[in-house]
Amino acid sequence: MARGAAAPFTAVLHPTGLRPRQAPGSLRAAALAIGAHALLIGALSLGLKWKISSPETPVAAEIWAAVPQIAAPAPVQPPPPEPRVVPPPEPKPVPVAVPKPVPRQAEPDARDAQIAIEKAKRDKKAAQEREAELQREKKALEAQRLEEQRQADLKKAEKLKAEKERAEKEKEREKAAQAKKDQAARDAKAAEDNLAKQREANLARIRGLAGAEGGAAAKGNAQKDAASVAAYQGRIKARIKPNIVLTTDVDGNPIAEVEVRCSPDGTITGRRITKPSGDKVWDDTVLRAIDRTEMLPRDTDGRVPPVMLLVFPRRD
Repeated sequence: MARGAAAPFTAVLHPTGLRPRQAPGSLRAAALAIGAHALLIGALSLGLKWKISSPETPVAAEIWAAVPQIAAPAPVQPPPPEPRVVPPPEPKPVPVAVPKPVPRQAEPDARDAQIAIEKAKRDKKAAQEREAELQREKKALEAQRLEEQRQADLKKAEKLKAEKERAEKEKEREKAAQAKKDQAARDAKAAEDNLAKQREANLARIRGLAGAEGGAAAKGNAQKDAASVAAYQGRIKARIKPNIVLTTDVDGNPIAEVEVRCSPDGTITGRRITKPSGDKVWDDTVLRAIDRTEMLPRDTDGRVPPVMLLVFPRRD
């Protein structure tokens, strides 16, 4: 501390914290400090005088050059530094405990809470809408699957129904065709029976008239002579025989018996094998020859029997 310094003051914060207050006993402390400084100054003064009266300094010279050199003066010892008087440490001000501000507990913002509530509501509503949408899509897919299954079942049922109807119609057609065939067979059998009866009657009449000997004006029932019958049969065979054309040779002597039906003018209206010869080639040859003949000659009485039985041997 510098000489003549004023007595130290201790800065004490005023309770209000606005101005300092002088510590008690500061005058006595200032007097003690002045006395200590005076003693220190006296001691320093005595020390300086003692160091100034230094002993004689010897002078030494060494001549080695032609030019004399003057020795440099002896170094002057610097005065010792003044001892620094360390002032007593100033008393530290007593810190006044300042109460820490109690942090105010943050009160929840009503607006933030409302926003959070609304956000939660929106999220919940969105989740519910998504769930509802998923349920609707699931129901739509299920309905579509059921509809496709129903359509497939309907098509299958329609196909089975159509196949059943086609089968029933085919069965009815077959039944009708069979009935028609049966009726045709019955009609054919009836016609054949009628024709057989008629043929038998005609044959009986022919047999009865074959041996009649009366002329064209004869009105009796007498039979012809055998010469007349043989002559008429010869004329018929002579008409048919040129039309017999064999494409292949026939073994043996097959004999075919043919029923020939004629109109009153002699036109052949039908023919059939009544007794096969056993050789189909010969039977077909005889039938073709009758078809080529087309018309038979009249008998001597100008008539042609409606039904005749003709015998055709391969070799006469």
